[in-house]
Amino acid sequence: MKSYKIIPAVLLATGIFLLNNTLKSQELTAKEIVTIADEKNRGETMQGEMTMTIVRPKWERTVSMKSWSKGDKYFMIYITAPAKEKGQVFLKVDNEMWNYVPTISRMIKIPPSMMMQSWMGSDFTNDDLVKQSSIVVDYDHTLLAEETIREKECYKIELIPHEDAAVVWGKIISWVTKDGFDLWKSEYYDEDGYLQNTQNAFDIKTFGDRDIPSRMEIIPADKEGEKTILNFTNSVFNKPINDSFFSKQNMKKVR
Repeated sequence: MKSYKIIPAVLLATGIFLLNNTLKSQELTAKEIVTIADEKNRGETMQGEMTMTIVRPKWERTVSMKSWSKGDKYFMIYITAPAKEKGQVFLKVDNEMWNYVPTISRMIKIPPSMMMQSWMGSDFTNDDLVKQSSIVVDYDHTLLAEETIREKECYKIELIPHEDAAVVWGKIISWVTKDGFDLWKSEYYDEDGYLQNTQNAFDIKTFGDRDIPSRMEIIPADKEGEKTILNFTNSVFNKPINDSFFSKQNMKKVR
């Protein structure tokens, strides 16, 4: 009877092996590569805990938080530390974003003009954190080359925004790993073609059903000695979340 239990496991392992080899052997388009990477990192839903460390030449500050997301439409962040910011909540629904500040019991709507503003004093912008713009939908993708970045073979892809896309970047260059389809490095340029930020991913770890980078660093191009580090301590993918969870009413209740 034990042999019958082994057969499904063997078939599953064989299927995964064949799928991985098929993906590697296929001539994937630049858009397909970016789509696979984006969907792997996002999942249908995601719940997680993370810490953000803001590094400056003379000081450092760490912010802890919980996050929930559903596709590219819904995103919520709850700040758990430090005490001064604890309880603040950020919500994104479609292209609208709000911030609830419990100390003054005030709900603040963040206008599109502020999406490039620093998020909580970090090197991340509001747009970076809540993924308002879609790297799949809002950009044209071109495969430029294949390069090795920090010992990983990567696809080098250029992303140019559509003329009518409501995005903040003039161009993005991304390196996606060939073995795991991870966004390993990205360079963000303004509309005049000047490099603004470089984002690097590190430390592949297993979270549930997938292996993804657990640490992300963003370094501004014109500010020596400054960077922001995002460490993911826990992530759960594809656990059902009702749309109603992502509401302004729930911002005052979520913990």
